[in-house]
Amino acid sequence: MNKWNRYTVQNIKPCGWLKRQLILQAEGLGGNLDKIWPDVRDSAWIGGNREGWERVPYWLDGFVPLAYLLDDEDMKKRAKRYIDAIISYQRPDGWICPCDGDKRSTYDTWAIELITKVLTVYYECSGDERIPNVVYRVLKNYYELLNSGEIKLFGWAEYRWFECFVAIDFIYKKYNESWLLDLARILKKQGADYNGFTENWRRPLNYWRWDTHIVNLTMMLKSEALCSALLGEEYTDMAERFYEVLSSHNGTPVETFTGDECLSGLSPIQGTELCSVVEQMYSYELLYAHTGDKKWAERLEKIAFNALPAAISDDMWTHQYVQQSNQISSEKFPGRSLFRTNSGEAHLFGLEPHYGCCTANFNQGWPRFTLSAFVKNGNTVQNALMIPTVLTDGDRRITLETDYPFKNEARYTIKSKKDFTFKIRIPSFAKELCINGEMTDLSDELTFEIKGGKEEKISLSFQTDVYLKTRPFGLNAVCKGSLVFSVPIKHTDKRLEYVRDGVERKYPYCDYELTPMSDWNYALSSTDFSVVECEVGDVPFSSKHPPVIIKAKAKKIDWGFEEGYENVCAKFPQSRVPIGKEEEVSLYPYGCAKLRITEIPLI
Repeated sequence: MNKWNRYTVQNIKPCGWLKRQLILQAEGLGGNLDKIWPDVRDSAWIGGNREGWERVPYWLDGFVPLAYLLDDEDMKKRAKRYIDAIISYQRPDGWICPCDGDKRSTYDTWAIELITKVLTVYYECSGDERIPNVVYRVLKNYYELLNSGEIKLFGWAEYRWFECFVAIDFIYKKYNESWLLDLARILKKQGADYNGFTENWRRPLNYWRWDTHIVNLTMMLKSEALCSALLGEEYTDMAERFYEVLSSHNGTPVETFTGDECLSGLSPIQGTELCSVVEQMYSYELLYAHTGDKKWAERLEKIAFNALPAAISDDMWTHQYVQQSNQISSEKFPGRSLFRTNSGEAHLFGLEPHYGCCTANFNQGWPRFTLSAFVKNGNTVQNALMIPTVLTDGDRRITLETDYPFKNEARYTIKSKKDFTFKIRIPSFAKELCINGEMTDLSDELTFEIKGGKEEKISLSFQTDVYLKTRPFGLNAVCKGSLVFSVPIKHTDKRLEYVRDGVERKYPYCDYELTPMSDWNYALSSTDFSVVECEVGDVPFSSKHPPVIIKAKAKKIDWGFEEGYENVCAKFPQSRVPIGKEEEVSLYPYGCAKLRITEIPLI
């Protein structure tokens, strides 16, 4: 395996459809939380009276790189205002969180682990030379408090202890002081050991647990990679062993795990929390950089191109707390919630359905994904994710133009004054690979020796088949490359504007109930599919104008509803006998279909 170094916003900029996606985010909820949401606008982190724990750090974790990727001066100034305020409240002993000194022992220090990571992100983006000293003092204070026994890990900090390793590694590389490694060892010793929890992942339960909480688990997948890098421990691919258990017993067609909020089994009507989607992406990004194992990049693509856009409205002003594979309605449950530990509003599109953690945290998804497009090792550069970006690395510039994953073509323009090796990761599902107009033997990686002093161009294309992915309960998912496809359900949107707990929902950041207005009770009646490629528009994952469609043959069946519900389809069809003639249906990419049937029988 080949370890790769990650680039920063100083090196990578988005273009094409990806830049349009980031602009949507900047113009939507993520780019405006500091203006409209009390928990960010009036946070205790900046001297206000609202939440002073995870929400501002979560938001900054995505807002900061978004501002710099788009080179938006207003957003940069707004980010700096928050960083300046946070730094100004740092105590003489290094403590930085908005918590009185006599309450530190009861303050969940997950916020320390998170804010130090965010500050390192800000330093990578801005180069602000205040940051290393600030983070150094925070970590030194954290070490002294933990080492003396004045505080200890509990709650979220206990289950997310490895998140602090990002900042510890950053400071250790700058100062090379041994107490930083001691801090890492203390965190690991006091932190939860997930090796002892795997049996709890095999059977979902209807009560809340730390060790089955979906966000803890998706964060945890990168823990061994972080530990082995910092502490020099052997890497054993523990993440793959955990992945196999989680996927086998809680997997979805789009590579996520069900968790509403805790692990929820294999049912297509259980939910997946949006926080877990972006945290699973981040884990895979770090796992790929650490190991070079291409499975992590391929799994990352599937989550990013399906699960991430599915849970966010086209204009990115609203989002769901949880999404479902088979989601025929997004209306409040009038009685008992379908979800194991979530409220009956968790699947609405809104400002903060259920909890506000996802409101702040979903914003890291697209910016971090963008920054994972290219990686390097010495004099070798690899295109890890085939997404439209421009890499500038010293006197080297690589421009990647592509509409992938909607179209399987890419064009590279490379300029460099010096020789270097350029690699392109090829997905495992690619067929009929063509380079510069000539058919080429299939490989999981292409290598080019680039000569300095002249411009070089590489054009690449490949084919991908439509196939059925077998799912539990005799169901299937239609897939093509990294995209999963669904039967889209037309819907009416009911706008809900109100105030609760001092938080106003007002257009465009109000809540919405989506009521189905078209048939959804289909079964595939043939495995003959045809593909229609369309233009990738201003909204790349548009629910009205999807960039690619699969035409399929289907028949209606008496699917039925889940017992006790009028707006939830049954976990699996109550009958597979056709009740109608064969029809042609258009399947949309999963991320474009806000209401959908994804796991479907073949009759």
